[in-house]
Amino acid sequence: MRLPSSQASRLFLRVSPLALVLALAACNKGGGQEGGGHGAMPPPQVTVVSMQPATVPVSFEFVGQTVGAKEVEVRGRVQGILERRAYEEGASVRAGQLLFEIDRKPYEAQVAAAEAEVATAQARQAQAQREAARLKPLVAERVASQKDYDDAASAEQISAAALKAAQARLTEAKLNLGYTTVTAPIAGVAGRGVKSEGSLVSPASGDSLLTTIVQVNPMQVNFGVAEAEQARVDREVAEGSLVVPKAGFVVQLRSNDGRVLGQGGRVLFREPRVNLQTGTVDTRAELPNADGKLRAGQFVRVVLNGASRPNAFVVPQKAVVDGPGGKAVMVVGKAQDGSPVAQPRPIEVGEWVNGEGREKSWVVRKGLNAGDQVIVDNLAKLRPGAPVSPVDAAAAAAQAQQSAPAAASAPAKQ
Repeated sequence: MRLPSSQASRLFLRVSPLALVLALAACNKGGGQEGGGHGAMPPPQVTVVSMQPATVPVSFEFVGQTVGAKEVEVRGRVQGILERRAYEEGASVRAGQLLFEIDRKPYEAQVAAAEAEVATAQARQAQAQREAARLKPLVAERVASQKDYDDAASAEQISAAALKAAQARLTEAKLNLGYTTVTAPIAGVAGRGVKSEGSLVSPASGDSLLTTIVQVNPMQVNFGVAEAEQARVDREVAEGSLVVPKAGFVVQLRSNDGRVLGQGGRVLFREPRVNLQTGTVDTRAELPNADGKLRAGQFVRVVLNGASRPNAFVVPQKAVVDGPGGKAVMVVGKAQDGSPVAQPRPIEVGEWVNGEGREKSWVVRKGLNAGDQVIVDNLAKLRPGAPVSPVDAAAAAAQAQQSAPAAASAPAKQ
């Protein structure tokens, strides 16, 4: 049956709103089913490390400078012309080895003159002794006066004193003659010759330095420990959070590029007071240097090994981020519905240590608890409260090792 146009229009106005709602609902239902696999993004997968307390070996590093165990200035002790340098500059010398020779002739003449004085004094003493011996019986027989005998006895004593003075001058002359040959007081490495042959050596005017000798085995190193750091270490040792070796730290030296220069040393002493100029506690260590790799005056990194931190947590360096309030890590927390989410956790870090695979890691002093799951990757994509899908780092590494051989053995597509 065909309706009139006016009735058809009224019927369309009544039905079309309902039809529109049903159509939109159908569209939404179909769209939801279609976007169920593509519209909602799954939470990002993150690798986590579960925190377990352990005893962690730690080391302390400082900047130091090497010095010889002994550093001696070799100086001329008598004035004269330097005739010969008898060693090779920069070479090792032994104790007592001849280094320089100063003109001997003036001092040989002085020795000869002193020997003549001694002979003269000896003759005078012998004459005085004979005179006193001759007068002594004459006084008893009253042939000579007591005064004559007393004068003879005094002359004998004076001649004996004069002989001793002459002998002392002879000894001094011989010493000066011996000082014309300059020998090495210690074994070590001799430096450059300060004076060349033909130069005047003059101790009286302070111009007597000839060379230096440095004993390089063992080698010593000076370094300073900041006052605040020393106080912190002492406090942590008292609290038990840091254990230091009873036998003392084992010292290792490294260059600026990380090469090992020397090891197996020990700390010799620590100053009892703080250096007012540097604000540090001056410390000295000593290391063997039989191979001669260490040279006096080198700037090195002094590493003190042997300490440990009980019940400590270690996190990889890449997991630690710097923020306005200091350092922090992202840990896996729970949302209200129990799903895993990323949560920031401020921490206080300590020393650097070698973690798994020699990866640099931080020792965490405060901020973490046993069982915390620290996120170590995809940190740039995370925001506080963002949903995450945690994967244990050990399990991820094992899965990667299993999949690597399978990928390598798979045949290549032609």
